[in-house]
Amino acid sequence: MRYTTSIRALVLSDLTVINVTTLALAFVVAEMLYKFRSFTLEAAAFLVTWYVLRLAARAIFRSV
Repeated sequence: MRYTTSIRALVLSDLTVINVTTLALAFVVAEMLYKFRSFTLEAAAFLVTWYVLRLAARAIFRSV
């Protein structure tokens, strides 16, 4: 039982690292590139950027 718990914790920590890293990268991209003069458009673009970066990071690290 303890072995599976530690495996779950390891997998969750990897997912958290990927999510936090892509969140920070998406924030930097949004701050530097997105100047729509509309909060709604910038927020939507940020969320799309984060989603795409997460998909790419998960695909890369899943194959490793």
